[in-house]
Amino acid sequence: MYGTLRRGERNASLLAECDCLREVRTAPQYTLYSLGSHPGLGEHGTTAVIGEVYAVDSPTLARLDALEDHPHWYERKAIALADGSSVEGYVLPERFTAGLPVIADGDWVRYRRLS
Repeated sequence: MYGTLRRGERNASLLAECDCLREVRTAPQYTLYSLGSHPGLGEHGTTAVIGEVYAVDSPTLARLDALEDHPHWYERKAIALADGSSVEGYVLPERFTAGLPVIADGDWVRYRRLS
């Protein structure tokens, strides 16, 4: 999770019953965009995005998919991490990214606090 689902953010309660396994950075091959009230992860770029990895059960995954409007808005895909492993996460399709502001340091929480 790289945005409003991170600890302390407005949608974090959806993960309250899930274990946060670790904080991570993606491999430096993404772009983090601001959509105003939340971010979107783009697949093409050079940024290492900051996030958290959670163990989620099927009912929680269904709630997350509903929040992210998967597969119509965000798409759930493999995300490469800096340590060489991968996790499943939500990606904003390129067709939605034109003209969006870029969060250059890849940290939504910091960006939100500074905005």
